[in-house]
Amino acid sequence: MVEKHVKITEEPSNYDRLEEMDSLEIVANINQEDKKVANAVESVLPQVAKVVDEMAKRFEKGGRLFYIGAGTSGRLGILDASEIPPTFGMPHDRVIGLIAGGDQAIRKAVENAEDDTEQAWRDLQEYYINENDVLVGIAASGTTPYVLGGVADAKTHGVLTVGITNNPGSPLARATDIPIEVNVGPEFLTGSTRMKSGTSQKLVLNMISTALMIRVGRVKGNKMVNMQLSNTKLVDRGTRYIMEELGLNYDDAEKALKKYGSVKLAVDALKK
Repeated sequence: MVEKHVKITEEPSNYDRLEEMDSLEIVANINQEDKKVANAVESVLPQVAKVVDEMAKRFEKGGRLFYIGAGTSGRLGILDASEIPPTFGMPHDRVIGLIAGGDQAIRKAVENAEDDTEQAWRDLQEYYINENDVLVGIAASGTTPYVLGGVADAKTHGVLTVGITNNPGSPLARATDIPIEVNVGPEFLTGSTRMKSGTSQKLVLNMISTALMIRVGRVKGNKMVNMQLSNTKLVDRGTRYIMEELGLNYDDAEKALKKYGSVKLAVDALKK
């Protein structure tokens, strides 16, 4: 049974009679609430940095980063994981996002999937998760059984666990090695954690994965030098990176990019 505790994410909104507001008033009030998110994230930066440090040590030894969650939280983890290969040229199996209910739950909610305390570990075992990896459980409520079960099983197998939650003192915060508790307060629409809570989770996930990729050498200066050249826009961006780094004209930079396949490889080869 999931332990009961006070959930800030379920507290009544600071606003009422939403249906009586006009459109501008609605979006202005949502914006007022959204302004609180960055400050809430700022208060947990030391914990986020600790996750990056621990992850970088494991990543360089072949470790992986796993995200698990249900609903919005699960989708945000999958979104972050899916953007690592094209942005940083990493293999798809280094940052992995899993959602309660499986891939079909990305687009459509799967009934009761988040209530299974054993399914997350079954999902993780398909990837042979081990002590070199890091597991990040994401749950605004901090009580999602799918996430709590996965975290508990991972800890018994020596996996470092992280909990991203919007309810300080929640079961997820208490269960993980590194809790990241982002208190954004009640939602504009009572209980709708796809709003401020989800936004805060996205910010934290962006920080973790981007900082990790910088720490393990996938960025040079401020450039995505290992990005996949999967469309014309990215080829143009990569070409301009090479022009800036080596002083080449556009045509020569583009030829070099296409020859070597990445900005980093082209720059390294032509600087020799």
